[in-house]
Amino acid sequence: MTAADQYGEIREAVRALCAEFPPEYHRGVDEKRGYPEAFVDALTKAGWLAALIPEEYGGSGLGLAEASVIMEEINRSGGNSGACHGQMYNMGTLLRHGSETQKRLYLPKIASGELRLQSMGVTEPTTGTDTTKIKTKAERKGDRYVVNGQKVWISRVQHSDLMILLARTTPLAEVKRKSEGMSIFIVDLREAIGSGMTVRPIPNMVNHETNELFFDNLEIPAENLIGEEGQGFRYILDGLNAERTLIAAECIGDGYWFVDKVTAYAKERTVFGRPIGQNQGVQFPIAESFIEIEAANLMRFEACRLFDAHQPCGAQANMAKYLAAKASWEAANACIQFHGGFGFASEYDVERKFRETRLYQVAPISTNLILSYVAEHVLGLPRSF
Repeated sequence: MTAADQYGEIREAVRALCAEFPPEYHRGVDEKRGYPEAFVDALTKAGWLAALIPEEYGGSGLGLAEASVIMEEINRSGGNSGACHGQMYNMGTLLRHGSETQKRLYLPKIASGELRLQSMGVTEPTTGTDTTKIKTKAERKGDRYVVNGQKVWISRVQHSDLMILLARTTPLAEVKRKSEGMSIFIVDLREAIGSGMTVRPIPNMVNHETNELFFDNLEIPAENLIGEEGQGFRYILDGLNAERTLIAAECIGDGYWFVDKVTAYAKERTVFGRPIGQNQGVQFPIAESFIEIEAANLMRFEACRLFDAHQPCGAQANMAKYLAAKASWEAANACIQFHGGFGFASEYDVERKFRETRLYQVAPISTNLILSYVAEHVLGLPRSF
């Protein structure tokens, strides 16, 4: 039995739910640049987005492997997990590093969907992936922290109640190591927006709800600090392996969707008296994409195995994300190419999925940074930046 075959019941259940939201639904949301509210609500009510929350806090208590299958099936069914995956993994920082009081206060409501924790504020306009250089600062003043600064490319703020925020609590010049002096906070967006926090939406090619945030003396209660002050960067890194593995699973779902779509089309589409799928020039790119998706799938489950066994999995999580994003993009190219003009027609859904899967060459970590990680941490080459 392969790793993928162990999760048949989860796959069938998620597929059944996704079947209630056919391509026309997702196409309509995309055309309106909207948010799949009904779809996300259905996933939440069914408990799928609470997979990683322990049962004692109202979740399912499942492992990363099961959670990754859920994300994969959403994308394989023609949806886009990017609308809701933050609800699944953003709570990890709170779960691993929050106080028991914080966990009891927030996690049951996140599990039920009463509260949405879909946003994490890390990236800034002038720092990008150089996270230790962030300029957003939080100053302790009595029983409050006062936040000033700016964030960019922060997803799902408009469809979230809470946000995880990374800010400097000790200036960079005053810390021994540049990774020190940053802290993590829970921000109640319902109170913050309009009271020191401004949200500016960024229209983009993916219909992925993302925003620029401005903080002007935003006050956060001191009890909203997660863990120890100054340790926020370490806490953020701690959750990246799960995020990258789940994104890999989404790309694998996309990849299978593209291969299934183009294979069916290539069997039916007849040009010069023969199905185009009979031509090796069509067959080979599709077959190559499928091979690479299968390989990425194996690396995804290896990353999940190590993560769920509480073993180091940084290399595997990064490699799974790299392989899956690359494979899904190549499958997307083959799919749109062999559909010809129909690949650009909205009614075929290829162009929508094509746009969606392209994002993962860039986010949540770019391809080049993964290569740098492997070069340094796996191969032992000198750090390049």
